[in-house]
Amino acid sequence: MRVRDDEDDALSQASFYLEPVDGQPLPPYRAGQFLTLQVDVTDAQGERRPVTRCYSLSDRHDPQAYRITVKRLSAPRGRPDVPPGLVSSHLHDRVAPGAILQARAPAGAFVLDDDARVPAVLIAGGIGVTPLFAMARAALATQPDRAIQLIYGVRNSREIVFENALGALQYGHPNFHVTIVQSAPLPGETTGHGSSATGIIDVALLRHLVPHGEHHFYVCGPPPMMASLIPALRDWGVTDAAIHFEAFGPASVDPPASPAAALATPIAVRFARAGRTLSWTGEDASLLDFAERHGVAVESGCRSGSCGTCETRIVAGTLRVARAPAFAVAAGCCLLCMSAPTSDLVLDA
Repeated sequence: MRVRDDEDDALSQASFYLEPVDGQPLPPYRAGQFLTLQVDVTDAQGERRPVTRCYSLSDRHDPQAYRITVKRLSAPRGRPDVPPGLVSSHLHDRVAPGAILQARAPAGAFVLDDDARVPAVLIAGGIGVTPLFAMARAALATQPDRAIQLIYGVRNSREIVFENALGALQYGHPNFHVTIVQSAPLPGETTGHGSSATGIIDVALLRHLVPHGEHHFYVCGPPPMMASLIPALRDWGVTDAAIHFEAFGPASVDPPASPAAALATPIAVRFARAGRTLSWTGEDASLLDFAERHGVAVESGCRSGSCGTCETRIVAGTLRVARAPAFAVAAGCCLLCMSAPTSDLVLDA
């Protein structure tokens, strides 16, 4: 790691510039893709173990360094029993210039269409702005007159990242517009006029901000935002082909294996290493969601079939996958985030 920069006034979000140890130019990537990191951390039980996480690349391609921007995940308000983010805390507290991190090549399908004829609306919630900022920077570098609108939701002004860079992009590109939406403005802060708004990002706000006509929507944010906004866009009449999104954390809004109706006869799923046999009733979107809901510890990363973090060996049984993953899965294995059982199943997890 070459440099670390704090990005917001609350000092809760930091950018890490990762340069190659061999000094060779880094492979190019498409803005919106992510890096998969493996980090050795000490968990709550004091055990040292490798943990995998995926972080969006937060700028257009630079052959000298990849940049990721990471938000420190604190314990939820009112839940002191829930530990803070394991890897985000490690990166913020322990990773200094000179540290070596293990990373896979950039991956992911959440990228901006190269066709500039249809205006793009980028909708970000919190740290979900990182791939969208990268998309805007990359697109405007080669298509300076492209019509792009960024609608960026934060709690208050202390949490805004890339503020100066966004201002510079607006200044240099008259067809690039930014609206900051604050859900809990600081006392005395004036919002609701010009390029700011108060509240949440919903279709009512989009109807006000987005000009009439055809647009493509690119959305990235925390699960509650995604779970409400994506269906609302569809109800508004936006076609699935015009909605592109990436959720982070549990409860992805685009389950790779769509949940079926409740099964008349549940399927037995055994997690062999955990020593647990559970009943699959069809209410979960994927085996990853199922495992997490029942407290079975499994590693996960992108939750979209791109990083391979949740690859698991199938001991016995059959399953279905809704679409081909981007990651090359080893023979006899599955990606939990992409899979649902079709018979009694035993997994090496």
